[in-house]
Amino acid sequence: MAFVDLVNGWLTDRLGPLGPLIAMGLLGLGLVALSLPVFLRRRSDPLDKLRRQVRAAETAGARDPQAALRQISGPDRLDRFSTLLEPRDEKALSAARLRLIRAGYRSKSAVRLFHFAQFALGLLFLAAGLVHAFVLNAGGNIGTSGVILSVLLPGAVGYYLPKYWVERRLQSRQEDLTNGFPDSLDMMLVCVEAGQSLDQSILRVARELRPGFPALAAEYEIVSNELKAGKDRVQVLRDMSERCGITDISFFITVLIQSATFGTSIADALRVFSAEMRDKRVMRAEEKANKLPTKLTLGTMMFTVPPLLIILIGPSIYEIYDTLQNADF
Repeated sequence: MAFVDLVNGWLTDRLGPLGPLIAMGLLGLGLVALSLPVFLRRRSDPLDKLRRQVRAAETAGARDPQAALRQISGPDRLDRFSTLLEPRDEKALSAARLRLIRAGYRSKSAVRLFHFAQFALGLLFLAAGLVHAFVLNAGGNIGTSGVILSVLLPGAVGYYLPKYWVERRLQSRQEDLTNGFPDSLDMMLVCVEAGQSLDQSILRVARELRPGFPALAAEYEIVSNELKAGKDRVQVLRDMSERCGITDISFFITVLIQSATFGTSIADALRVFSAEMRDKRVMRAEEKANKLPTKLTLGTMMFTVPPLLIILIGPSIYEIYDTLQNADF
């Protein structure tokens, strides 16, 4: 602690009242400048050779007649910073990509954009904190600890703001999927009993659910498109269960897979499962209704009981006080 006070006094004598803050800013910029070359070193991608061959073929005009159907997406501007913006561990990268997919961000560069948003907002809020600290310290009314808090706290807020946004989006999307899932089962049951196949039923349900539940309709559309592309049905259904991350949908996928494996009627499975989902939705509504009295108890005690006591006991207390004041002892 004495060493810190000594360094703080030396910086104040050399650079003025803002000496510690200037030293912290220069130290942070130096650490960033030293770490950037290490992170920006990128290993050669095995697909770079293929990309160069495709570009050379396009330049030379050696393109097949159906090449327009296979358009190659433009280069990602954040691709050169992939080693900095993406986790190096494959499990961490897969977990981050799955979490963003469950929140509704399915683009290839979603993980890069997420970490770039964290990095950019962290630096932006850190710069805003520095400016705020300069303004406060101009009058000399703030100490060293206050300067540090005013700088680091906005930086931490900016860094964790994208994570908070993704969490809110994930919770909201899962709630929409849960609310619309029983209705989708009823529609699918009607379509199957009308003579349509499961693939046609999924496509029709996706079309009908789009106005009310767009997130669930998008999931069904992905399933329909993957089935049209020739992907295995069991794998497509399991991918949907993994993308949604909801227990009810996982159970439904298990029921469909077992029904297809053992050759049982899909209509009977849908009928039983849809009835169960309707019962669970009613139970969730009843659970929320039963929680309301408990949640209202604190508000009732804070905003109802004190005014009632003032109205009932206030006049008596005033009369007693007035009697004691006028009494002749």
